[in-house]
Amino acid sequence: MIKFQAEIDVMPKKEILDPQGKAVTGSMKNLGLAEIQNVRIGKHITLEIEAESEAAATDKVDEACKNLLANLIMESYSFTLRQA
Repeated sequence: MIKFQAEIDVMPKKEILDPQGKAVTGSMKNLGLAEIQNVRIGKHITLEIEAESEAAATDKVDEACKNLLANLIMESYSFTLRQA
C-alpha cells in the first residue's frame, strides 16, 4: 500500500449566491481595498489515504468528495493528490 495526501478545494458554484463572500467583498471597501472584488469563500480539506496505486487513490478521493465532502447541487470541487 502507498500513502497519498489529497488537497481538496470545495467552492460554491458560480451561479450560487455566496453571502459570506459578498460580506467580505463589502468589508474590503471599508478597509480601503475597493480594488478587491468578487470574493468567493469555500473549504480547503486535506486528507491522507492508503491505496494500491495513484489511480485507486484518485477514485477513492473522488468518491469521498461526491458522497460527503461537497454538496454537488451547490458546490464544485477539485483536488490534487501526491505521494506522502
